[in-house]
Amino acid sequence: MLVAVLAVPTLRAASAENATVAAKQRAERKTFTDAEIAEGFLKTTFGTEFHLAGRVDRIRKYAVPVRVFAEGGSRERKAQLARVVADIATHVQHLDIGMTTSRAAATIEVRLVRDRDLYPTIKKLYGSERAREIKASLDPQCLSGFRKNDAYEIQHSDVILATDVSDFTFLDCAYEELLQALGPINDTDTVPWTMFNDEVSMGFFDVYDQYILNLLYDPRVTPGMTVEQIKAVLPEALADARAFVRKVNDLPE
Repeated sequence: MLVAVLAVPTLRAASAENATVAAKQRAERKTFTDAEIAEGFLKTTFGTEFHLAGRVDRIRKYAVPVRVFAEGGSRERKAQLARVVADIATHVQHLDIGMTTSRAAATIEVRLVRDRDLYPTIKKLYGSERAREIKASLDPQCLSGFRKNDAYEIQHSDVILATDVSDFTFLDCAYEELLQALGPINDTDTVPWTMFNDEVSMGFFDVYDQYILNLLYDPRVTPGMTVEQIKAVLPEALADARAFVRKVNDLPE
């Protein structure tokens, strides 16, 4: 069953892409209170941005190793995607994620397409009616969605990325869509530090979103948990997430 679809609206093209990412990294905020981290986690992991199957107030995540298969695109774009996946693997402690050359082994399929082929690909994946709804509501240039089982375990994700865009836009889309394909599917305009905000573009895996993904993939956080159940385990999970994120990013105590 398809439960959620997330898209990034059309972004302005960026020039000097690597310089843009570097500048954003230098300006990145890296210190947050427990309340700020918890707010972003709860707002991005419950519900969905585009409600194809109604609101779902349960945790959704993978309970198995995640393997990413890329279809289409140039060798360069595939290499960029592989680096994004490796970066996510490095910065999320309890997530087993990597690339695969086998579509059959994939739990995430990434379709690399030209911008003009984005809508036809959405139509092929989700059908004409839903494709029209997505286009009218979001007018995306990249998109992700996932299917879950009755236990709220994500079983398969689909990601569509336009390739004939700037490097910055491609990386921004790749990070956001891959991360949201792992579970935090809900965009929010009330948290200014997360890439899961349509007004925020990063192009890299920022510290704040590392906290969100490390909380989500903490072993104490399991598929199907409610908000109240999450709040009961959040203090210990947050302490462990802080320790790991601090270590992997060489942040001060």
